[in-house]
Amino acid sequence: MKSVLKPAHVFDREREWAGLVRFATSPSADVRLGIVSGRRRQGKTFLLDALVREVGGFFFTATDETEVEALARFGRALAAHTGGGRYAFADWHEALERLFIDVPDGLIVIDEFPYLIKASPSLPSLIQFALDPRGYARGKKSRLLLCGSALGVMGRLLAGNAPLRGRASLELVVRPLDYQAAARFWGITDPRLAVLVHSIVGGTPAYRREFVAGDAPESMDDFDDWVLRTVLNPQIPLFREARYLLAEEADIRDTAVYHAVLGAIASGNATRGGIANHIGRKSPDIGHPLAVLEDSQLITREADAFRKGQSVFRICEPLIVFYEAVMRREWTRLERGQPEAAWRNSRATFLSQVVGPHFEAVCREWALSAEADVFGELPGTVAAGTVADPHNRTQIQVDVAVLAQEEHGERRRVLSLGEVKWDKVMTGKHVERLRRVRDLLSVKGYDTSETVLACYSGAGFQAELPGDVRLVGVEELYAPVTS
Repeated sequence: MKSVLKPAHVFDREREWAGLVRFATSPSADVRLGIVSGRRRQGKTFLLDALVREVGGFFFTATDETEVEALARFGRALAAHTGGGRYAFADWHEALERLFIDVPDGLIVIDEFPYLIKASPSLPSLIQFALDPRGYARGKKSRLLLCGSALGVMGRLLAGNAPLRGRASLELVVRPLDYQAAARFWGITDPRLAVLVHSIVGGTPAYRREFVAGDAPESMDDFDDWVLRTVLNPQIPLFREARYLLAEEADIRDTAVYHAVLGAIASGNATRGGIANHIGRKSPDIGHPLAVLEDSQLITREADAFRKGQSVFRICEPLIVFYEAVMRREWTRLERGQPEAAWRNSRATFLSQVVGPHFEAVCREWALSAEADVFGELPGTVAAGTVADPHNRTQIQVDVAVLAQEEHGERRRVLSLGEVKWDKVMTGKHVERLRRVRDLLSVKGYDTSETVLACYSGAGFQAELPGDVRLVGVEELYAPVTS
């Protein structure tokens, strides 16, 4: 495989770059088609453009237009790539045949491919025909990358009986930057500030570059002002971005229902029944909206660590959580130019419904990536869980449950049980809760003989906490960033 260095202007993305280079430079004749997907604003086009500049090739970006318009633009772009002139294609069969003639051994990137499918539904079948052993790409060494942000559409390209199923040598999903990389990207070294910023904008690169023009909070004292001048500022694109994220998904029609579902989840009603009750619908009625939101990767279903068959829904995009929990309730004030009043009225909600749950998710992410010496071995599963306490007739929530890999015929080993608090100093009471959970799980048949009790806090710990309890503060969560 040819070595192609990642350009300095491409931040992070080492694994994604390595996969793309491996695909683009593979000597194998069987490597011909790759699929790149990911939500908007994650830098897919930026990454692919950098790749084409390094290895050479043809790059075409589709737009929302008719088939005739798309073919005309494609013809002009391909002619320009080959030295000038003009191609006038009657259909995509003719256009693809010319494409593989003019680019016989280079990289071909078609960005925003779902727009082309919308206007020309038969296009995947035509590409299948071109790539088949007797197709007109036969004998060519070109590599075709199809890229798109409509995740439902991109996911169906290789699913079931789809024409391109089984033909892709690369399936790359460009995800948001993780919380540590996001802190580096925003230039934030204060871990508490990093959590607050990440709880709003997550790891989407475009939100710092294009959307706020590099405006990052300078300190904790600047955070409130930063919120007012960016995400709560109607003049800044970030203000309406959460609404656009929903509207851009091709499978979403009645956005009001979807906003209601997202609002229910953001408010803490994360079970299917809880969501239905919150929005005044029956549980079967919300099956389709939940499925579409899952396919669009706007929400995810997370299994309960200790209750088989039970799961909760969580919103994947922090900006949507912030919009549903804070902005949507204050929309009238915000549009009337009263962001200070809206923020003052919502800050408590922000801490409880946005930062608190987000910090729990960050702690679970840290635990999942922990080295073997943290919990005794590498984690098999990390999730939140609920444990019934029959004696007290209560349910105890475990924020970070770390379980070992399942072993057939053996009791499931619990490596760690963790409690998370963002804005409270953790005390012996929190440890006692964890001890109670450990005892209950032991009775239920789990192996808790070597369970590590862990307290995760954004506000610190009481000095008298037992020495055998693992204490994880924000500094440790961001250790590679702050060291």
